[in-house]
Amino acid sequence: MPGLIGKKIGMTSIFSEDGKNMAVTVIEAGPCVVTQVKTPEKDGYSAVQLAFDDKKEKSSNKPLIGHFKKAGTAPKSKVIEFIWDSPEVKTGDIVTLDSIKDEGWVDIVGTSKGKGFQGVVKRHGFSGVGGATHGQHNRLRAPGSMGASSYPSRVFKGKRLAGQMGNDRIKVQNLQVLKVIPENNLLLVKGSVPGTKGSYLIIEY
Repeated sequence: MPGLIGKKIGMTSIFSEDGKNMAVTVIEAGPCVVTQVKTPEKDGYSAVQLAFDDKKEKSSNKPLIGHFKKAGTAPKSKVIEFIWDSPEVKTGDIVTLDSIKDEGWVDIVGTSKGKGFQGVVKRHGFSGVGGATHGQHNRLRAPGSMGASSYPSRVFKGKRLAGQMGNDRIKVQNLQVLKVIPENNLLLVKGSVPGTKGSYLIIEY
């Protein structure tokens, strides 16, 4: 599936033609440079490697600097492969928003905000405060009893417990494109997308 690499700018709202106020996410999408074209003959599969967002040469190692020089571009911060069967794409080409149409639909992949180590109330929605049942006693946000005693004498795998929350790779499908501003490389999609401001996104269309 062809796509682009973007960066989340933030959220705002716009009015539709019938006067509805809609929440939108503003994404800086591209321009991306084609840094490698993979073929079945050489690599065993068809794909296009795109790079986005310039970074200083001193922050890149020598193999990456050489890789980007082959494509005739400066070092980039983000490199992503896309399954792309189009034969006319060549190394060094620039991929922009021109291929995304207004009123289209896209899938967006991002990394959700990390919440750190969280308890069961926040992480899984346990009720917490309430009757002191199932061994909860006076610890209002504790999970309570987690299983039987003599059998199986252990806690089953997959039990909902406290732990790391967020910082997950999430894909949101079928987001409506409300507006494309190609001169500023901006894409406005309806609703929210995972990630913080400034985080990288993968846009598939």
